[in-house]
Amino acid sequence: MSQKIDQNLDGLLRLDRLPHIWCAGCGLGIILRSYVEALKENKMDLDKIVTISGIGCAGRASGYVNTDAFHTTHGRSIPFATGVSISNSDLKPVIISGDGDLFAIGGNHLIHAARRNVNMLVICSNNFNYGMTGAQYGPTTPLQARTPTSPYGNIENPFNLVGLVAAAGATMVSRWSVYHVHPLKNAIKKGLQKKGFSFIEVISPCTTGFGRLNRQTPLEMMKTLREKSRVRKVHPTEVTIDIDNEIIIGDFIDIRKPTFNETLEELEKRAGD
Repeated sequence: MSQKIDQNLDGLLRLDRLPHIWCAGCGLGIILRSYVEALKENKMDLDKIVTISGIGCAGRASGYVNTDAFHTTHGRSIPFATGVSISNSDLKPVIISGDGDLFAIGGNHLIHAARRNVNMLVICSNNFNYGMTGAQYGPTTPLQARTPTSPYGNIENPFNLVGLVAAAGATMVSRWSVYHVHPLKNAIKKGLQKKGFSFIEVISPCTTGFGRLNRQTPLEMMKTLREKSRVRKVHPTEVTIDIDNEIIIGDFIDIRKPTFNETLEELEKRAGD
């Protein structure tokens, strides 16, 4: 059955895979649309984009985009993207995955890709829990937040994602939310053009899991993103998310340094002399 879709996105999505599987109120549809709009507005050659994802709700995104795509095993989107990037410097790997896949089982791969400054764009949907497997608490669950595995409130300190990747060596670091669609799209456009390891954290509601257990409706979750989010010019190590305080968003890091790809090519030239 044919799907009705904005004609401006014609050719960017695999219509035979739609409608998507995400829950009502989930922010992943907004992330997906922001991504394909960025591809269109940047006039990217889709033959030179590889969309990669890991396991989890966000992992479905790679299958909806009309680029070369790969849905990897759990935590392995970064090493797969690294292989794509260094094997063909004309290709731009873009990872769309979740906080659990990227920073729990995939965390070691992520920090070393940032350290090496591998040319790729990572779009991380942070919904504060393992949404697909039952909404258990994970590496980004805020203190005192309730999940099925922390019914009396989470007692583990969460990762500050933008602070972590900045410390590891990423050359572009941003955090936006699915409420802030225009700056999110602009950050993706910049990341698509950026040479080096680029990272965008996107705060995205998990309405079925996190929202239900923390007594928030989908509308209330979006209102929270609108009312509590503030753009601040601060160092990314200072923006840990606390559910009782403001959420600091913005573009934090944008620097230029040699990519791993460029360094490897230079090494090959020296070795061949």
